[in-house]
Amino acid sequence: MEIKTVKIEVPKNCNFILLSTHFIMSVEDIYEAIVKSVPGIKFGLAFCEASGPCLIRIEGTDKELIKLASETAMKIAAGHTAIIFIKDAYPINILNSLKNLPEVCKIDCATANEVEVIVADNGKGRGILGVIDGEKAKGVENEKDIKERKEFLRKIKYKL
Repeated sequence: MEIKTVKIEVPKNCNFILLSTHFIMSVEDIYEAIVKSVPGIKFGLAFCEASGPCLIRIEGTDKELIKLASETAMKIAAGHTAIIFIKDAYPINILNSLKNLPEVCKIDCATANEVEVIVADNGKGRGILGVIDGEKAKGVENEKDIKERKEFLRKIKYKL
C-alpha cells in the first residue's frame, strides 16, 4: 500500500469543504442544500464514485469552480469523496445543511487554508486517512489576540 499526500491550494476569496458521502444522489442533494442555504452562492462540486463507472460527478453554479473541484477530485481520486469550492461565502454558511443530508458520512475539513490530504492507495482504490489543515499551533491567545478576534467577527458581520 502506498501512502501519499495531495496538496490542495485554495484560490483567493475561496474556501473549500472536503467530505465523505456514499451515493450518486449526493451530487444533486449537495447542490440543492448549498443553493437553499445561500441563494446566489458561487460554487463547484465534484464527487468521486467508488463503484460502477467510477466517474467524477460534477455540478455547481460557477464554471471555474466546477473545473477546480473536478481537477482536485481527480488528484485525490478517493471513492465516495466530494469536494466543494465556494467563493464569496464561508463554509459556516452551508455546513449544517450538508451535515443534515442522509448520505453525508463525515466532513474532513472546511477551510481557506492550504491543505494536504493524506491518501492511501492499495492499487485498486484510494481512501482518505486524514488532512493537514494549515499550520500547527504557535501558542495561546493573549488579551490583544482576544480583542482582535472579536473585532474580526464583528467586521465580517458574524457578531453584533
